[in-house]
Amino acid sequence: MLLAGEAWQARFEDFEREAWRLETLQQYLMPQEAQEWQAFRDGVRIDPVTVSNEYTDRLRQQVAEGRTQGRVHIVTRPLSEYLRFEFSQYYAPHVLAGEEIRILDVTDRPNPLDGIQDFWMFDRSEVVLMNYHPDGRQINREIHEGDTTRFIEYQRTAVEESVPFEEYVKGFDL
Repeated sequence: MLLAGEAWQARFEDFEREAWRLETLQQYLMPQEAQEWQAFRDGVRIDPVTVSNEYTDRLRQQVAEGRTQGRVHIVTRPLSEYLRFEFSQYYAPHVLAGEEIRILDVTDRPNPLDGIQDFWMFDRSEVVLMNYHPDGRQINREIHEGDTTRFIEYQRTAVEESVPFEEYVKGFDL
């Protein structure tokens, strides 16, 4: 079953304990990011401490309620221009708002999750597969029908093999 609109947004409002994502692409082409992406390419940078928007407000509220949201992004160096954008414009303020973001750099090592596609997992009981074209354009979101055990294992591996975002970007000029 495909998932969009209000049904998709409800997943982030209704989870009880944890929303978690695995990101595997070096670039995502999301229409809603087009203006910010162009501004970044034009040299505009934000101060992550001052960012307050619907997403960061929701993260802060979740933390206050004892719910967590996290992700691991698998990357290779040199970082793509898109990853530098994502790190500075989104990850930095999201970490400050309470999202638990980790980076799994597979530049000089085998990827322990090679071939695993992007997904979101909610309360370890529901998985939503994120389907993308190779260039990062989203195709759709699809509810995984079946057991979530392997996705829980993917999460365990990703977290175990990654480092916190703040540690990873020390010394980077984003």
